[in-house]
Amino acid sequence: MSAVTRRTRRTFLKLSGYAAAALASGARAWSQPTTQSRPLQAWVTADTRRFAKFECPGWKPADANSHHVVHIDPNTWYQDILGFGGAFTDASCYLFSKLNSADRDAILRELYGPDGLRFSIGRTCIGSSDYTTRIYSFDESAEPDPELTKFSIDQDRAYILPTLRLAQEVNPDLFLFSAPWSPPAWMKFNNSMQGGSMHRKYFASYAQYFVKFLQAYGAAGVTIRATSVQNEVDTDQDGTMPACIWSQQDEVVFIKNFLGPALQNASLDTKIWILDHNYNLWGRVLDQLNDPDLCKYVDGVAWHIYQGTPDAMTRVHNAFPNQHAYATEYSAVITDADFETDWSAWSHTFSDVLRNWARCIVGWNLALDEKGTPNKGLGTAGGIVTIHSETQKITRCGQYWAFAHYSKVIQRGARVLSSTGTMPDLDHVALANPDGTHVLVLTNRAGLEMQVPCRFAESELQVTLPANSVVTLLW
Repeated sequence: MSAVTRRTRRTFLKLSGYAAAALASGARAWSQPTTQSRPLQAWVTADTRRFAKFECPGWKPADANSHHVVHIDPNTWYQDILGFGGAFTDASCYLFSKLNSADRDAILRELYGPDGLRFSIGRTCIGSSDYTTRIYSFDESAEPDPELTKFSIDQDRAYILPTLRLAQEVNPDLFLFSAPWSPPAWMKFNNSMQGGSMHRKYFASYAQYFVKFLQAYGAAGVTIRATSVQNEVDTDQDGTMPACIWSQQDEVVFIKNFLGPALQNASLDTKIWILDHNYNLWGRVLDQLNDPDLCKYVDGVAWHIYQGTPDAMTRVHNAFPNQHAYATEYSAVITDADFETDWSAWSHTFSDVLRNWARCIVGWNLALDEKGTPNKGLGTAGGIVTIHSETQKITRCGQYWAFAHYSKVIQRGARVLSSTGTMPDLDHVALANPDGTHVLVLTNRAGLEMQVPCRFAESELQVTLPANSVVTLLW
C-alpha cells in the first residue's frame, strides 16, 4: 500500500454515499493524534467469549528504548471506509419473512441497528441469484421483448422489498448496491438464465432494463446507489445456476456505449462498478481502465475474495488511484467443521482486504438455513446468521463474530492508517474514525497466546491475545 500524501488535514461528520461533511463542532486535525482524551476500550472473541469486553492496560508514554511489534503511524492514511454488510438474496429475505414479526425485527436490529453489528452496506440481486426460491428475471417472456413490455419487479414485492425497507428503517444510511446474475433468458444465445452469454443486439435493451430496475426500486422506496454489469463476469458456472459470461471487451462496450449513457440520460446518479469477480482477474481490470471512455462512467472495481490475493487491489490502485476498490462477496462454507469458530481466519481476510485499499467488506447471504438453503445451484455457502428450519433458532458463525470486531467500531468515513510490524500468525489494521477515535484490530491465528507490544504516536501498550482470537481496541 502506498501512502496517501494529499489532504493530510481533514475532518468527517458522516458520509452518506460518497460525500463528507465538516464536523459539526470543532475541526480535528488528522496530524494531531492523542491517546489522552478517551479511555481505552477493548473487546475479544476467543474460546467461549464473543465480542466480550475485557481489561487491557491503557496507553502510557513510550519508552525510547522499548520494542514494538505493531507501530501505528497516525499521520499516514489511506482510503476511507464506506461500510460492512451482507447480501439481501431472495433466500435470505425469504427466511427473514418466515420469522414472526418480533424475531424478524430483532434480527434486523441486530444486524443493522446502533446496538448491533451496525451494518451499513448491502448487496441486492437484479433478478435471482442461485440462492433463491425460484429462478427468475424482471422480464419473463417466452419471446424476445426488446421494448421490455413485460418488465416487472413484482416477484420482489412479496418479501425482498419489505425486508429492504425494514433494514432502511433500522439504518437510514444503508448503502445498497446491486448486480444481476443473468440477463433475461430471451437475451441469451442459450435462451436460459443458467450459463451462456448474451446477444450483443440486446445491449440497448439491457441498459434500459437496468434503468427500469433502478426506477422501479426507487418508486418502491429503495434507492440503489451502485451497480455492476454482472456478478462474476468470467464464468458460466457450467450451466448449473443463473450466470452469464461477459468478455472483457463486451463489458467495456456495454458500459461506455449503453449503460453509462442510459443512466445519465435517465438522470440516475447510480455508480457503476466493473468486474464483480475475483482478485486473479486484475490484469483484465488494468486493460479495461486504460480506456478513458469507460473510466468516465466507472467509479471503481468490485472484487470477490475467492481466488487470487488482495494485493491485486493495490496493483490496480497504484495504476488508477482515482478508481475505488470494493470487496463485494466472500462466503462462509457451512460444511466446514469450524464454521462457527473460524473468526480469526475471517479477521485475517478482513485485515488484508482493508490494507489493500478496499472501501467496504460485504459477505454473501445474510441468512440461510442449517443446510445452506434455499439454493438453486451447487454452492455450499452458509449465512452470516443461520435460521434453523425446524426451530427458527438463530445462530451466528465465525464470519459474524469477525464482522463484529470491525463493523461495530469502524465508522463510515474512517481512514485506514499505516500500521507496520510482523510476527507469525499476527494480523493488524488500524483506523481513524471521523469522530476522532482510533481503532486497532489485532488477530491471533496461532494456537497459543501471544503478547503484542504496540506503539501509537508517542504512546505504547501491550496486548495479550488469546489463541485463535480477535481483539479490537478503541480509544
